[in-house]
Order: sequence, then structure tokens, then C-alpha cells
Amino acid sequence: MAFAVTMETALQDDVRAMVEALNAAMAPLHPPEFQFQMTAEEMDGADCTVFIVRDETGAPVGMGCLKQHDAKTGEVKRMWAAPEQRGKGIGASVLAAIIAKAESLGLSELVLETGTSAAFAPAWHLYERAGFAPCGVVLYYPSSDHNRFYRKVLSA
Repeated sequence: MAFAVTMETALQDDVRAMVEALNAAMAPLHPPEFQFQMTAEEMDGADCTVFIVRDETGAPVGMGCLKQHDAKTGEVKRMWAAPEQRGKGIGASVLAAIIAKAESLGLSELVLETGTSAAFAPAWHLYERAGFAPCGVVLYYPSSDHNRFYRKVLSA
């Protein structure tokens, strides 16, 4: 199934609700001090591009965010697909859009932080299929048993 991935503002009520659902789903997976969530307001910053997937009714069913840290490095943030929509390619579509945008900006690498519990295994597979490789600590994140890091070198 093909999905239309569009760049939108995070400051929409239905997108805010999806951000809240993501936060609620992540809360029990590891301690709060090892969760690095962004609010809808932070996602709407000039250094971010938000990607949304909507279903045939217009309801958002997936999202992701590219946060640009400098002229070289971008970060994949807030990857999410509604539970009932998982396994349909939403994550891969959003991630492809993030990679394409990062390359169009001339970034040379993308990094990301994710969790280490088994609940994150589908995300690890998604990132690895897209060419991300596990790496050491990135950006400002602390080293911990609760966080796993990935890097992808871009062809930009």
C-alpha cells in the first residue's frame, strides 16, 4: 500500500493528539530521564521538518521529524505509526521522506536515538533496512543501557 507523506505543521490538533499518543506509548518503556521527546511546539521549530501520513479519511496515522543540528548532521525524531496501521509501510515511507529531505539540504549524515527494550525491535529493523548502522553515542545524549544509537552516511 502506498502512502502520501506530506510536510505539515505539528501545531494541528490531530497531530498534537498523535504526539501525545506517542509520548504515552513510550512512557512505560524506560525511565523518564532517558526519554528525549519533543513537543509539537519544538517539532514546529525552524530547524525541524515534520512529515505526516494520513489515511483515506484524512486522519493522521503516522509521522516523523527531521531535526537539523548543523550544516552536516540531521536527526530522525518522533517516528510513529498508529498501532492499527503498523506493518503497512508507513514507517518506511516516512523514513524515506526524511532521508530525501536531509539529502536535499546537503546533510552528510543522519543520526537517531531509540530505546533498547524488545518493544523497539521493529524500529531497529526499519532503520537497519534503510541503511542505518548501530553506532556509539550521538549528539547530546548520555550513554546508558536504555538508549541505542544509529547513524547513516548520506550521499548528499
